[in-house]
Amino acid sequence: MIVTTGTEIEGRPVAEYLGVVRGIVVRATGIGRGIVGGLKSIMGGNIEEWSHVCEQARKEAFNRMVQHAHEIGADAIIGMRYDATEFSQGATEVLAYGTAVRLRS
Repeated sequence: MIVTTGTEIEGRPVAEYLGVVRGIVVRATGIGRGIVGGLKSIMGGNIEEWSHVCEQARKEAFNRMVQHAHEIGADAIIGMRYDATEFSQGATEVLAYGTAVRLRS
């Protein structure tokens, strides 16, 4: 599956637009990472425990988006983006989305 943030794929014209595909994940830091991350946030700098949670959430949202595209018969996803919304302290929604397309052969 080709996935790009661009609006086209060089040398592969779009034959059909299939619509928006998405992958949604809601994650919490967990008590262990939350405590360690909270203590580190006092001192400043990168908080690796929270970075790990964010990266895992993005990866899972991306994989769910690609699965959604496979389910509707897409060859590629263009205009891919991430978004995140904090629902409550320590719980964040991560959304990966883009436009599913079929490419000309």
